[in-house]
Amino acid sequence: MSAYENRYWWSNDGLRLHYRDYPGDDTRPPILCLPGLTRNARDFDDFAARLAGQWRVIAVDLRGRGESAYAKDPMTYVPLTYVQDIEALLGELGIDRYIAAGTSLGGIITMLLAGTARGRIVAALLNDVGPEIEAAGLARIRNYVGKSGSFPTWMHAARHVAETNGDVYPDWTIEHWLGMAKRLYRLNSSGRIVLDYDLKIAEPLRVPGNDAGPDMWRALAGLRGIPTLIVRGALSDVLSSSVAERMAEALDMAELVIVPDVGHAPLLTEDDLQAPVARLLARAQTNGAA
Repeated sequence: MSAYENRYWWSNDGLRLHYRDYPGDDTRPPILCLPGLTRNARDFDDFAARLAGQWRVIAVDLRGRGESAYAKDPMTYVPLTYVQDIEALLGELGIDRYIAAGTSLGGIITMLLAGTARGRIVAALLNDVGPEIEAAGLARIRNYVGKSGSFPTWMHAARHVAETNGDVYPDWTIEHWLGMAKRLYRLNSSGRIVLDYDLKIAEPLRVPGNDAGPDMWRALAGLRGIPTLIVRGALSDVLSSSVAERMAEALDMAELVIVPDVGHAPLLTEDDLQAPVARLLARAQTNGAA
């Protein structure tokens, strides 16, 4: 685990939101890490550790996750509100140029940020997500998100995570699953292991007709002319190979990397990603100095 500071900012509607701030070279653009739907800043700790001291890494807890406050109105658990929250953070920190690394929902937020603040993103990493989400993956996500459950020990939680995600990471050991459990869950005041997010984040997904949203292909176009790494897990049921290839074709500075034997979503610490991430950061440093 790399050293970081716990810091906070306020949303426009008065929520106290949390991020981990890993120090790095202030002459380089910081890396803003945006997690998936049910995930949090802890997902990026190993990723940040590999960049320790070289790059400043800011890993956020979206509203309703981790150490960020839960929203009074669950209908604010939508991408456009998350974008407003992130813009408030960037404004408070005075960050005008940055690298965005988004996993799943975090990638959707990244694409929307690219459309609303042209020129601020100097490089982007889209982890196993695109402008179109596969129906099978969306159905799977809707089936599990927001369902409560608790466990007496971390090992019980780890075995549950392994049972429900074994096809996503077929090569993992129990140590890997224990690590994931500690990223997904927390210890509550009663000594039980529970999910570390507001179960109400599922409510917007269950509203009839709420699938309609921004034109995400148009949002993706905001990354034209910007170094972009598109990552797809070879076993992904969220980002299809055809959509990933269309994304790479649509962006003039994109690199597409397929991570073998992984579903949704890669951890960004896989060996196959180390050289592509290094190339992206090298291009970002040049772009950020422009």
